[in-house]
Amino acid sequence: MKILITGGAGFIGSHVTRLFVERYPQYHIFNLDALTYAGNLENLKDVENKPNYTFVKGDITEEDFINALFETHKFDSVIHLAAESHVDRSITDPLAFVKTNVMGTMNLLNAFKTCWENNFNDKLFYHVSTDEVYGSLGETGLFTETTSYDPNSPYSASKASSDHFVRAYGETYGLPYVISNCSNNYGPNQFPEKLIPLFINNILGKKPLPIYGNGKYTRDWLYVKDHAVAIDLVFHKGKKKETYNIGGFNEWQNIDLVTLLCEQMDEKLEQPKDTSEKLISYVKDRPGHDLRYAIDASKIKRELGWEPSVTFEEGLDKTIDWYLANEDWLKNVTSGAYQSYYKKQYNP
Repeated sequence: MKILITGGAGFIGSHVTRLFVERYPQYHIFNLDALTYAGNLENLKDVENKPNYTFVKGDITEEDFINALFETHKFDSVIHLAAESHVDRSITDPLAFVKTNVMGTMNLLNAFKTCWENNFNDKLFYHVSTDEVYGSLGETGLFTETTSYDPNSPYSASKASSDHFVRAYGETYGLPYVISNCSNNYGPNQFPEKLIPLFINNILGKKPLPIYGNGKYTRDWLYVKDHAVAIDLVFHKGKKKETYNIGGFNEWQNIDLVTLLCEQMDEKLEQPKDTSEKLISYVKDRPGHDLRYAIDASKIKRELGWEPSVTFEEGLDKTIDWYLANEDWLKNVTSGAYQSYYKKQYNP
């Protein structure tokens, strides 16, 4: 089986790629990534020489390239993770999110449909999405697979659109698909623009820890390695044309999360209590900031037997340990030096 993983050099994508390469030597895994700022091939150094792994540098927004790639390799399945994903960036440049998240997905759907429209047997288009498509919750309630879409940011609107197109291709053309919507991911290898790695890096550099508004925004947090296992299960055992919500079964207000992070960092760095917490600063809220996300992940637990392997406290502890043990990785990413890794390995 030939599986195309898009965005496989990114944060979530690299964990999924590694899992599939190592767990399924009978599959050939093609990692397609444009290597924009969030793509880092250093994340996959341990599998880059495996015989069942091939990296392809390319952009899903380039229609002719995608069509030629499918024509050449006849991928049996696609796990589509490539996306612009940072909400703040979507506010300043929404068209970039439309181009990648909507038009890029359309290019993949069209290529997949053209390649296999006469025989979709044993084929699958797996679209990985976000809980942000559901909008914002109040103090109670959970997002389920049947919750109406109500996106509030350009990022979530672009992901909602791509979700709708995947389902439309399923209904109109019979394209076999599954969709999963996940909560906030955290863990090793995450680009330090997101909250947890950004604050770890800032604490190490004794820089401010900026918190939007009053810090009461609530998110459900999912350890990235648990997410990769869930994707594996949905890919192999999920029902076609179904949606699965993947969450961490926990909720944290931002201020409580940051306080816990500060406590763990102080302990690990052997510095006085409250040293890191003194770096917290409150900044102007961002536009369209959703109050609360919380996923009901009972369907994937009930039907596929998945549940998180760690609590948030345990996962955060593992995450901090990884960043402290890989400060060179963090320095390479923040300096931009990581971008030279592709040239060294693939253009010697």
